[in-house]
Amino acid sequence: MKVLLSIKPEYADKIFEGEKRYEYRKSIFKNLSITTIVVYASSPVQKVIGEFEINSILKGDKEELWQRTKHQSGITKGFFDEYFAGKEQANAIEIKSVKRYEIPKCLKGDFNINFAPQSFLYLSDLHI
Repeated sequence: MKVLLSIKPEYADKIFEGEKRYEYRKSIFKNLSITTIVVYASSPVQKVIGEFEINSILKGDKEELWQRTKHQSGITKGFFDEYFAGKEQANAIEIKSVKRYEIPKCLKGDFNINFAPQSFLYLSDLHI
């Protein structure tokens, strides 16, 4: 099963370049059968640019999580702290393998989705 995530283009590029091996999230999907993340690069790109397989999902104290993941985070500690400000817990999706699409896809035309998800969106067979 797949989930669509909105990711800022600069971080999406780092994922597909192999520099960013963890995608941090304040909230995570509950469905444990999710194996693949489909990446929607947000504004100004506004296209689905690829996907990656999930190796694991790490959850826990945000400072411990940062210590475990910082060397392959693709972000600064300042950005991490700002993103998780006011939160004790954090989530990190560990990226296993990536596949960048040769031709970016449109949400409406290729997935029949009218809007980009704020957090995430489960993709059903209707979307793919």
